[in-house]
Amino acid sequence: MNTKLSVNINKIATLRNSRGGNVPDLLKVAEDCERFGAQGITVHPRPDERHIRYKDVTDLKPLLTTEFNIEGNPKEQKFVDLVLQVKPHQVTLVPDATGQLTSDHGWDTVVNKAYLKDTIAMFNSAGIRTSIFVDPDIRMVEGAKDVGTNRIELYTEMYAKQFPVNPQQACKPYVEAAKRASGLGIGINAGHDLSLQNLRYFVEHVEGVLEVSIGHALIADALYFGLENTIQLYLRQLSQPKS
Repeated sequence: MNTKLSVNINKIATLRNSRGGNVPDLLKVAEDCERFGAQGITVHPRPDERHIRYKDVTDLKPLLTTEFNIEGNPKEQKFVDLVLQVKPHQVTLVPDATGQLTSDHGWDTVVNKAYLKDTIAMFNSAGIRTSIFVDPDIRMVEGAKDVGTNRIELYTEMYAKQFPVNPQQACKPYVEAAKRASGLGIGINAGHDLSLQNLRYFVEHVEGVLEVSIGHALIADALYFGLENTIQLYLRQLSQPKS
């Protein structure tokens, strides 16, 4: 089974908000992403609504025909209320600080065990699949099992930074983390700074990746290649046979 591509449309919202009005039309772009082959749509609303607005999330839900993934920090009550109202297919819990530019680390699943366990149980009881952002650290993966999450999302910035220098070394901790997660019965997602340059290598070498969430690089590539062609290029990276 090929790894699914979920397109993060935050950058579309950033562009819209920079000018006011409704250009580009976020809802139409999301529908177009699906029409062009994306198997999911990801949004990450933040308290300052600097890109995705809370209303965008509620507006998107009835339009989407693929998987809807909402990312965010559950320590924000407004985020929790939004997720429980919208009931997406998946909620991805990210330990962002207020005002943080972008996600830059995973959960400490040991220190936050009690909190995560309660939060995940709440979302699971509402019928929402949970995924939690984690670094490629065996101890954090084992902690993810203890808190009851359905999946983990491996935070791939470190991989992306090291990839141009030494792909094998960059991938090694992710290979080991994924192997441990699979052994524990945890599903595996991945995301952050994955691109046309490094995506294929990652999914070829990290076993069992169910879904990648890609936004910044994909939208930047679309400026050159067009959105439809870019989505097809990413899907091709995910469907290539192993070399």
